[in-house]
This record gives sequence, structure tokens and C-alpha cells, in this order.
Amino acid sequence: MPPKYRITSTTFRQRHPRLVRWTLLTGTFCFFFGAGAAMSGWSLVCRAGQCPSIDEFEQYKPRQTSKLYAADGRFIAEIGQERRTLLPLAEIPPMLRDAFLIIEDKRFYDHNGIDWFTIPGAVVANLRSMSFSQGFSTITMQLAGNIFPERINRRERSGFSAIERKLREIKVARSIDARLSKDRVLELYLNQIDLGNGAHGVETAAQRYFGKKAQQLNLPEVATLAALPKAPGRYNPRRFPDRAIQRRNTVLEIMRREGLISDADASVAKAYPLRLANRRDAGDVAPYFTEWIRMLLDQQFGSQLYEQGLKVYTTLDFELQGVSERALERQLRAIESGKYGDYRHTTYEQYLATAGSGESDRNSPYLQGAFIAMDPRTGAVRALVGGRDFDDSKFNRAVQALRQPGSTFKPIVYSAAIQQRRPPTYILDDSPLTVNMAQGDTWSPQNYDQQFEGQIPLRRALYESRNIPAIRLGMELGEQSVVDMARRLGITTAIPLYPSIHIGAAAVYPLEMISVFSTFATLGSQAKAMGITRVENQKGEVIWAPEPIRVPVLSPAEAWLMVDMMKDVVRRGTAAGVVGGQFPIPSGGKTGTTNDGTDVWYIGYTSDLVAGVWIGLDQPNRIKANAQGGLLAAPAWTAFMTEAYRRKPAPPDWPRPAGLVTRTIDLLSNTIWTRDCPGIEATETFVAGTEPTISCVLQPGMSVDTSHVRIPPVAAAPRVDSAGRRPPS
Repeated sequence: MPPKYRITSTTFRQRHPRLVRWTLLTGTFCFFFGAGAAMSGWSLVCRAGQCPSIDEFEQYKPRQTSKLYAADGRFIAEIGQERRTLLPLAEIPPMLRDAFLIIEDKRFYDHNGIDWFTIPGAVVANLRSMSFSQGFSTITMQLAGNIFPERINRRERSGFSAIERKLREIKVARSIDARLSKDRVLELYLNQIDLGNGAHGVETAAQRYFGKKAQQLNLPEVATLAALPKAPGRYNPRRFPDRAIQRRNTVLEIMRREGLISDADASVAKAYPLRLANRRDAGDVAPYFTEWIRMLLDQQFGSQLYEQGLKVYTTLDFELQGVSERALERQLRAIESGKYGDYRHTTYEQYLATAGSGESDRNSPYLQGAFIAMDPRTGAVRALVGGRDFDDSKFNRAVQALRQPGSTFKPIVYSAAIQQRRPPTYILDDSPLTVNMAQGDTWSPQNYDQQFEGQIPLRRALYESRNIPAIRLGMELGEQSVVDMARRLGITTAIPLYPSIHIGAAAVYPLEMISVFSTFATLGSQAKAMGITRVENQKGEVIWAPEPIRVPVLSPAEAWLMVDMMKDVVRRGTAAGVVGGQFPIPSGGKTGTTNDGTDVWYIGYTSDLVAGVWIGLDQPNRIKANAQGGLLAAPAWTAFMTEAYRRKPAPPDWPRPAGLVTRTIDLLSNTIWTRDCPGIEATETFVAGTEPTISCVLQPGMSVDTSHVRIPPVAAAPRVDSAGRRPPS
């Protein structure tokens, strides 16, 4: 209908004043007549058990949330459909009780569950607005709807269903008032009412908004809570602070007019700033970790988790969780600030300033990240970050996102090679490659620097993260062989049998990808990530205690070689500057960058801690020009590890296991070095039985062309090992 023909309620009242007055009188009479008729024949609105009985009400027990605790026993969070901590009425401050009464039902102690004096005003207001804009629910009626939401749906506000629902409320409220004392009803209400942000009841709301017990709240905080029942979502102080302050001040003014507080107290309270507790004080520690644990517990216990108040003891390290959150957020902000080059996407601050409405979920427009730290010996997850803002996006990128791992997948290929008796000196071909695909087209992969190095040893191909040698090696081993190794290392996602999988084209879950590296940190055993140590019922009985799952994958000698080669990633490879130059504790790791720069990774480890970082946009897009895992992701890992080891002793280096031998070899031909060999002398370690057995022999008149071999500057010494390093003295 065009605007000029639209008739508003105001226009209608102006044009037809007599009709409006007649309608109001008729409507009021009809409501009372209908209510009286309903009370004389409740079967009309209570058919099929739609009205709960008072016996059900007296047997009702509020659902208890399950409590989560960190590894050291400190409280983390609650899990439940309704987060609630029960308080007896005597422990709820009188000012808090009075504030709710004056706002929600000031004649509570004078009526019998229904405040008949408010009904005409509500009917008139609704007829004037042509809608159900004003109700007349008493605290007792609200309690009936809150306890039995399935049968008394308080969200139903239109048509005959709303009238029918209101009549059910009246019926149940009268029964409650006849059976229970007023104080008992008020106690149940103040422990039951939805106050937003997942909080039910005044004690939980006080903790979640202000980090205090209800008894510790000051006047403006009391008024803030009393303002919420009208519309918990609309006046949520965390989401909409301006609205919350405006509504709070309205409550304070009503309290002043009703004589609950003085003019001076009202003025001071209205000027009081909204001071919310930080999320840790409010019980919002590690929300993404908490959500992951909830998913695991839901699979094990179902509805029992949300109703029976379980105690769940987890693997979370309180301090490491905070360190991981700070390290990741600082790095994301540094990228957005342009520290690493021009960044052209929406920043987190821009999003908050313009469109931060809590609606983005898994497709937030700003840069996202995930961080996981775990104990490789047991798989115990010590820290987990699944995104930047749980309130804005609950999608857990650490455990739910499928992202390409890029070159962090290459250690899987090289592990398969080592296990199939390819030594670190095994010669790989880094020259142009074209692969015929099943669809009839061709694929010509490139190295990151668009250059080719010719014949290079396996060790160097890994620490320099050369794509072509990794692809050739994987094709030589066979795609199925690489997939089998990935499965043994804990990857469960689909991995198609294409050559591109060798450089990380198959998407993985970050949690699984990071868990792979526990195999190297433990010298051979892959540990499945775990977050729960035990679950107790309300009696303190242990009802579930999952055992760590460790699977032997590599022999200690094979794993030690992988560690030694990944130490070179840190010492002289793609993470040398950011990790090797700043973190002195022995560590190995691998950078990862997808070809289009949409995902960057760094996964590294010491002998007692594995940690991994993923950074990218939810809708895959190039992060920036020349995006690299070593440049963008590794700094967060270094910052985390540096602070982590200020809080705990540094671990020892990996001991050299039995079954390894050291040989002096010719780096160019993978043969035993002899005095007249024209190649490059180096020292290398081998799994026994894989060392070269043929000597380097130069026949008369022969020469060796080494012009295509690029030796890093650090390898300019006359006698070096296979990576181009001078052997230790």
C-alpha cells in the first residue's frame, strides 16, 4: 500500500474518536467476560494437559549446569541450556528484591497471583497501538511461563494463541499462589528469570555481567539487572551498553519516584559508568575450548550434561590459554595494521565500529585465526583458540574449520619417505614438472619463488619447503602410501589420490593437523588430542575417565631424523628468522602457505609442547600480497612459546636413539666420501641400513659440473654436513 493511503493507529484515533472509545470499552468488557468464562470452564484452554498442575510445579527442580575446571582445579565455565546458581531468598539483597518488585510487579504481596487492576490499562494500551504491546503479567504468571515454556509459550504474542496462553498463565498462577507462600514464589522467580547472556537468576547474572556475587552489587548494578526482564536481548549490557544504560536509568527513576531511593542516590547512580567484568572474572574463560568440550560431552552424555550438574575436569592450562589468546590477537592486529605490508580487508576494529551485530557466525569479514597447544606425550590440549570473538562468531575454527594445510602437510610425505628407507641425502629433482590429470588437462606446479634448484638432497627440499621435489617424492612413493601415513598420523578428512595432496591441497581440521606433530615431538607416537580427564556426578563419583590414545607410527630413529630435518626449518629454513633467531630452546617445525595465500600456518614443537597457528579469512581470500606462514603465522608461535617457557622449565633436547649411524658422504651423489671425490663433503645421519655403501670415485678424464648446485652461504666451509653446515667440534 502506498504511504499516502496508509492509516496509522494515531490517524485512526483522530478520525474516529467515538469508535475508538466504544472499541476500548467493548474490548475491556469482552476480555473480562472471556476470562470469567475461561475460569468457569478451564477445560477449554487446558485441554490435552496444556495447563501444568500444581503437583508438577512442586516437584519441579531447576536444571543444574555442569561445571568445567582447568587442569589445576580452577573453575572455567558452566555448560547448560540455562546457567543458574540458586540462592535462598534470605541471601538475595533487599534492594535487589525491591528493584525487581517495583519494576515487574509492585502489588506482588497484595494480589492473588493476578493483578486485576492492571488489566484494563493493558487492554487500552494494546487497543491504542493495535497490537499486544503491553502485558499484565505478574511475577507469578512469569514464573509459570518460565518453568513450563513448552506449554506456556511466553513468546506467543499474536492472535487467539496469545489470549489462550495468557489464560493458561492465569490458571497456573492462581494455583501457585494458593499453594505457595509469596516469599517462596519470589525466591523461585529470582532464581529462574532469564537475564540474557545465558544467565538465569540474579546470582548467575551478577557473576556474568559484573564478576560479583549478588550480595556485592551496588545500586546502579542492581538497576541494570532489574532492567533486563523486559527484553534481555535488547538491553544486554555487553551487546548494547547504550541501551542498557538508558533502561537502567529509567529503572532508577521509577525507584526514586516510588521512594525506594533518595533523589541524591538516584542522581549518583544515573551518572555511574557501566563497568562490566572482564570475561575471565565473569566465567567466560576459553569460550572456544569450552564449546569443544561441550560437543565432546554432548556425544557422551546427551541431556544429562545439561540437567544433572556434572563436574568436568579438563586439560586446560589457565596461564597458557591466556598467553595463546594474547599472542594470536597481537599478531592478527599487527597484520591488519599493515606491519607486514598492505592489508586491504576489513579489520576487526572497523567491523566493531560499523557492523558488529553478532550475526557473522562462521563468515566474519575480518581476519581470523586459530591456536592450539598440547602436550605431545598425552594429547592433553593446554590451550585452544577458535576465533577472535566468541560472542560475534561461535564457529570454532580450531576444530570445525576445514582449511588447506599447505606445506605443513609435507612432513607427512617425508615421514613416509623416511619409513620407506629414503635417507636425508636422497637426491630429489627440483626442475619444471607437468602432470597429466585424469580430466585430460595438465598441472604445472611451481615453487614459491618461481625458481628451480635442480638436484637437491631430501633434507634441503624439506627445510626450504620446495614444492616440486615434494610432489615428485610423493608420486614416487604413491598417493595411497602418503594417505596411509596421514591416516596413521591422525588425519581423518578426505584426501583424494591426486599429486597436489603432497603439498597440502586436501583440507584438514587444524586440531588434527597440529596433533600430527606430536609424533615427532615424542619420537614416534601420535597422540590424539584430548580435553577431558574425568567427569564426576553430583555425588563426586567418577562416571567417565577417558584414557589418552597414543599410536606408534614411526620408530624412534625415523622420528629423530624427521625432528633433525625440521630443526633445519628453524635453523636455516623458512622459519629461521622469526623462530630460529628468537627462540633458543631446541625445536622443530614447519611453515605452511597455500598457493593463493589464503591460509598461513606455523606448527612447531619442543620435546614437551606442540603448538600450531592458523591465520586466514573465513571466506577464503588472499590475506595480502606475498603472504607466507613464516612471516605471518610464525611470530604468534614464537611469542607464545617464549612466554610459555618463562613460566616453566625449558625441556631437554631430543636424545639420539639407537639405530642411527653417521657417515661422511658426497652431498651431490649420495655416495661415501673419498679423498679424490670432486663433489661436496658432508656429514649426515642415517637409519642403520640406509647409509650409502658405494664410494665416490672419479674416473680419469671425468669432471663434475656443480654450477647448478646452490649452497647456502653458511655452508661455505670446506667440510660441511648434508645441510651445508660445519659439523660440531
